[in-house]
Amino acid sequence: MNILVTGGAGYIGSAVTEVLLNQGHNVIVIDDLQAGHRLAVHPEAQFFQIDLCDKPALEQLFANHKIDAVVHMAAEALIAESVTNPRRFFNANVYYGLNLLEAMLNHGVHKIIFSSTAAVYGEPKIFPIDEDAAKQPINSYGESKLMFERILDWYNKAYGLQYVCLRYFNAAGASVNFGEHHEPETHLIPLVLDVALGKRDHIQINGSDYDTPDGTCIRDYIHVSDIAEAHALCLKHLNRVGARAYNLGNGDGFTVLQIIETCRQITKHPIPALVGPRRQGDPARLIANPRHICTELNWQPRFAKLADIIETAWNWHKLHPNGYES
Repeated sequence: MNILVTGGAGYIGSAVTEVLLNQGHNVIVIDDLQAGHRLAVHPEAQFFQIDLCDKPALEQLFANHKIDAVVHMAAEALIAESVTNPRRFFNANVYYGLNLLEAMLNHGVHKIIFSSTAAVYGEPKIFPIDEDAAKQPINSYGESKLMFERILDWYNKAYGLQYVCLRYFNAAGASVNFGEHHEPETHLIPLVLDVALGKRDHIQINGSDYDTPDGTCIRDYIHVSDIAEAHALCLKHLNRVGARAYNLGNGDGFTVLQIIETCRQITKHPIPALVGPRRQGDPARLIANPRHICTELNWQPRFAKLADIIETAWNWHKLHPNGYES
């Protein structure tokens, strides 16, 4: 298939592109490079620097290329900023996403895999979290993703759009060639590994008074390559599943302190840690129940152990201490 990947210069987008190419698909990547990196785009993919707000550019892209399906990953994703600047998130994640859907329908493209998030659940009460759990986002990032999920469902009913929404929990790890590099970096594991690389003096823990066993947030970490494999699997079975949302996680939760300690063991570095205030918009715990994608599509994460996930990240960061910057 000819597959368009939006946001393909980003962390997860680079992994998805790599897997799709390895499976024999032709991949076209678009990214505005605001947060992504040109060097994160696989050399075998066609790349176009396009912003989703640019409707004429999108129309021209679809007119010039026969696209069979879309993997939509382009988004604003900083949780803290989504609380203070919701306008930016609703513009990027909803309004500009509608530009993409319009171009798709105008050119007869009716297949899309959407990069959603566990943030749609807000502060869930039951763990692990099933796809049918209440959707009550506590930040505009989660709200904007949930809104687009609902838009996709209406487009399915009205226009026959086939979609799968993949609700990621915490993406982590790296492939041999592509890893995690954000500016600014807000994800825990690369921040902790920066301390081991000597780029930071310590890691700050954002709150230690949560209702968890050690007072720090609990998250479900899933390897970025397992996320990418799930995208390819959903594309393969899209005709069968039609309109669906799946959780993507390992089904296990780890506290911030457990992550730091595992990084200490792998890097052989003491990694000093200091406690700071809570980060606005962070729920206490998020743990996935991924059983539906496992049973319906036979998806199984290859990286089920936290240490294995962190080790792949450490290997990539050692080779690329400045990320994609020379």
